[in-house]
Amino acid sequence: MQLSISEDQLKIDLDIWERIWAFYFNADLHIPLSHITLVSTDEPQHSWTDVRLPGTFLPGVIKAGTYYTDRGKEFWYVTRLGRYVTLELENEFYKRIVLSVEQNRDWAEQIQAQIILIDR
Repeated sequence: MQLSISEDQLKIDLDIWERIWAFYFNADLHIPLSHITLVSTDEPQHSWTDVRLPGTFLPGVIKAGTYYTDRGKEFWYVTRLGRYVTLELENEFYKRIVLSVEQNRDWAEQIQAQIILIDR
C-alpha cells in the first residue's frame, strides 16, 4: 500500500494482493483532504455486528474490504501489523477508512498538517 499527498488529496494506492484480499477492484482511493474530519492512530472501534460485504476476515491476521456498521459504510485494510491510521470522513462514499501502515504516526501527522493548511 502506498500513501501519498498530492495537492489537496490523500491517495491510497493498493497493490494487486491488497485489492484481492479487500475485494476492491475500483480505482485507487483518492480523498480530498477537506473531507477528512479526524485522523487517529488509536486502535479503531469495531464490533462483531459489522457486516463484511465484500472482503476478507481472518481473526488476528487480516480485516480487509467494505464493512457496513452502525457508524456507516467503512473501508478496512488492517493486518496483524497494527499501526493504525483511521480517517473519519464526510461527503464521501465511505464514512471511515482504517488502514495498517508502516510509520502510522508520521502519516497521521502529515495528513493532519495538510488539513490544517487547507483550513486556513
